[in-house]
Amino acid sequence: MFPLLPGASPREAGGSQLNTVLELRGITKTFPDVVANDSIDLAFRRGEVHCLLGENGAGKTTLMNVVFGLCYPDQGEILIKGVPTRVTSPSVAIAHGIGMVHQHFMLVEPLSVAENVVIGAEPRSRVVFPMQEADAQVRALSERYGLVVDPTARIEDLPLGVRQRVEILKALYRKADILILDEPTAVLSPPEVEELYQVIESLRESGKTVVFITHKLKETMAVSDRVTVLRDGRKIGTVERRETTPEALAQMMVGREVVLRVTRTFHEPGDEILSVRDLVVKDARGLAALRGVSFGVRAGQIYGIAGIEGNGQSELIEAIMGLRHIESGDVLLDGQSLKGKTPAEVLRAGLGHVPEDRLRRGLVSQFTVAENIVLGHHRTGAFAAMGMLRSSKIDAYAAKLIGTYDIRTPGPDTTMSHLSGGNQQKTVLARVLGSNPRALVASQPTRGVDVGATEFIHNHLLEMRDRGAAILLLSADLDEVRSLSDRIGVICQGRIVTEDAAEAFTEEELGLCMAGEGASEPATPEEERV
Repeated sequence: MFPLLPGASPREAGGSQLNTVLELRGITKTFPDVVANDSIDLAFRRGEVHCLLGENGAGKTTLMNVVFGLCYPDQGEILIKGVPTRVTSPSVAIAHGIGMVHQHFMLVEPLSVAENVVIGAEPRSRVVFPMQEADAQVRALSERYGLVVDPTARIEDLPLGVRQRVEILKALYRKADILILDEPTAVLSPPEVEELYQVIESLRESGKTVVFITHKLKETMAVSDRVTVLRDGRKIGTVERRETTPEALAQMMVGREVVLRVTRTFHEPGDEILSVRDLVVKDARGLAALRGVSFGVRAGQIYGIAGIEGNGQSELIEAIMGLRHIESGDVLLDGQSLKGKTPAEVLRAGLGHVPEDRLRRGLVSQFTVAENIVLGHHRTGAFAAMGMLRSSKIDAYAAKLIGTYDIRTPGPDTTMSHLSGGNQQKTVLARVLGSNPRALVASQPTRGVDVGATEFIHNHLLEMRDRGAAILLLSADLDEVRSLSDRIGVICQGRIVTEDAAEAFTEEELGLCMAGEGASEPATPEEERV
């Protein structure tokens, strides 16, 4: 018998047991050097949104991988609709009405939406695949659940939010009653997140059970009926969302009180350190991504860029860091032009970079923690001599930064791929901030990072700013931009459409500017082609 939830009567508890569709009893899963799940008991009800909340590495995804048959538990059992079931593979899970949408989508990009939805579940009795019938079935399914998508569209042409709907449709097409969403908002823009909330509400109203894996308190409070918190592989507790607060959940997650609001003291910034002047840059298709962007970041200042993703932010970062050709305009660091310099030369000039995609541009996952911490500086005299790496110096330096930046790792020699996302991000931060850059470009610094690591990263960025560094912050999290920034520029359609002190904007005003309200006139075809 499971313990009663706070405020639940025996009758209510008994009713919930009768309504249980998935139950986990004593689930334990271990990997070398780590217990990912430790004797976890958990029950999910029909027609509820149940958030599985915890820090990176808490065991959330591993637990749901056990449920979906991607790994098998060392101990414990799974009951589906009251029946003990050996879930030995995803196909077994699907056959029992369990679907899972992974954080990184598993779609075949050249194929259409309908082809991706039915692939692997095609009618076996047909010699010729009935494409029109598949289109009609997918269209009817999408309309039923409010998942607006064109069945004939190619996946490669769709934005991330629509691709996620296709993944959900794949599960529903296979008659999933229990839908597991693993960090579903990690790659979505704010408007796409709101659309996802509407889809989840539709699924709940239709009687589906949604398991929502997350480390974000804001979305937990927005969508959940109940919340289960995991920490270090153990279940800390299950609470009704209406009977808890973000502060209480944060404390359950981290094991200590967490300050959810950033405390940013005012001080007068110094001279302009990083200058962007009339920057014009093309995107991968040869169209204008930036159309005359200008702004400056001063010493002791955080300048935030607010904007819906896809409005030129990635191209702006790449142009500043020497990763993309500048058509016209310039980027200056302490008055010296960075135009035409290689990324290595930009870094040597004193401009640090926290990339938006840590796995693609920030880390080498097969390298150790120590190797990643000195990456880019490994040829300097501090870490190399006569063409040979000085392992003892590297390990000593890495051990120091591991302590300073609270990187949770067994040691400097641990392979980076074995660390959680939050600890991988801290490793990037340790490498960049450990070199004391004069200026910093921080792009999505807390993306995919839990509340404890987010607090830690925010504090370090503010400490760096207070020491006189100039920080350019780009984030899809509007709350993060507003709370950290001294000054905000709003980017829309490749232009900075407005700029002011952070306190001068309300959240509503920023949202309107991001959507193009009051923006400059749309670009002409000639401007598009540059």
